[in-house]
Amino acid sequence: MVAEVNTPTDHLPVSVIVVNYNAGQILAECIHSALPQVSEVLVVDNASSDFSLELCMQRFREEPKLRIIRNASNLGFAAACNIGAAQAIGPYLLFLNPDCVLSDDSLPRMVQVLEANPSAGMIGGLLINQDGTEQAGGRRAIPTPWRSFVRAFGLYHFERYWPRLFFDFHLHKQALPTGPLEVEAVSGALMLVHQKAIEDVGPWDESYFLHCEDLDWCMRFQKKGWQILFVPDAPVVHYKGTCSRSRPIFVEWHKHKGMMRFYRKFFRHEYLGVVMWLVALGVWLRFGTIATIYSVRRAGRLLGLGRE
Repeated sequence: MVAEVNTPTDHLPVSVIVVNYNAGQILAECIHSALPQVSEVLVVDNASSDFSLELCMQRFREEPKLRIIRNASNLGFAAACNIGAAQAIGPYLLFLNPDCVLSDDSLPRMVQVLEANPSAGMIGGLLINQDGTEQAGGRRAIPTPWRSFVRAFGLYHFERYWPRLFFDFHLHKQALPTGPLEVEAVSGALMLVHQKAIEDVGPWDESYFLHCEDLDWCMRFQKKGWQILFVPDAPVVHYKGTCSRSRPIFVEWHKHKGMMRFYRKFFRHEYLGVVMWLVALGVWLRFGTIATIYSVRRAGRLLGLGRE
């Protein structure tokens, strides 16, 4: 049972952790949306080469609630999250992507739900596009190897006939619930976490460089008995892909590598060896296809420029 509260929250004892890598101007907008609401904002920068930090230093000069932590190299998302978490002072930590912009009401609502549900260790809000539509990933089921197979081959279209067999782990196409709902996973782009839960579950798994580390953490929260709640009336605009556009093949490589680590870590004892081999084959074939498409598009653009 998910508890509800109606009392407004005047003060938010929240430390916001933003991992930055070449997010550009949107990083400053993200910080601007968070600073008035929280105890502190920690920007952990993974050796960005763009102007994002310079813009922040100009815009928020002498801002006491903003701390910038500069890594000498790109350590990956999970490692940077752990660095921020180790220095945070708040009892609640909000892991927020630099391409997310908070509204005035969403974070207070997420904190309300977290405080009203002692068994909840993690809260996710409603990730939306600029046009107000819900994004995929904000609420989802764990993508087991079978569910991933169903998704990859479009078998989820049969869900209306055999919902248990052809279940789509993306839940954003379902109607929004009327109140907070327990789910298996939320997105690392917007993740409010209780410090006590982190002490129990442990930090992010730094063996992931980029992608699937949030699913890993969600799995571990569940195994420790902590609830993960999705809050539908806490919308946050997510300018998805801002930090990954410059190196799409690099991002896809680590995404698929993360998938393989996730499957091996949690499901290798539940599936026959031959099934896991087929899963691995499907993952790397998918990566090869995506990398080829990106390469062809890039070559086409270069040829087009060459003709001008």
